[in-house]
Amino acid sequence: MRKSLSIFLLAGLLAAGSLNATLAYAQEMSGKATMKKSLYDRLGGKKAITAVVDEFVNIVAADNRINKFFAKTASDKKFLATFKGNLVDQICQGTGGPCRYKGKDMKSAHAGMGVSDADFGALVEDLIAALNKFNVPETEKNELLGALAPMKGDIVEK
Repeated sequence: MRKSLSIFLLAGLLAAGSLNATLAYAQEMSGKATMKKSLYDRLGGKKAITAVVDEFVNIVAADNRINKFFAKTASDKKFLATFKGNLVDQICQGTGGPCRYKGKDMKSAHAGMGVSDADFGALVEDLIAALNKFNVPETEKNELLGALAPMKGDIVEK
């Protein structure tokens, strides 16, 4: 039930638009736009994001539904470290942190991989599992998923 609800919520966030619009609306509705901490801060900053990314990568590596997409990355320690660093920077930047993502754009990075909706859904489930391990509150979890959701169109090819 929780998995279905999270996937349903992600689909809703995809339809709703970008995180900035969602956050602006939530802040406006709460009347605390100037007092609200960034999602980056509420997640615990770069150290916490790095821990979630490490766990997420481990979960994906063990997930037979999608680990084939990461086999080459996982087989090269240097490339894996770069991948993790880029992912941390991407999440850090996307949540209002000080990092700057310098990797490829999502369309170029995933071109020709043949990622399906089901594959993307499995990846989201794995991210939710990593977030759950660190007891990330639902509000922050949903905001993070909302921040990442707009990338789906550039990742899914079929």
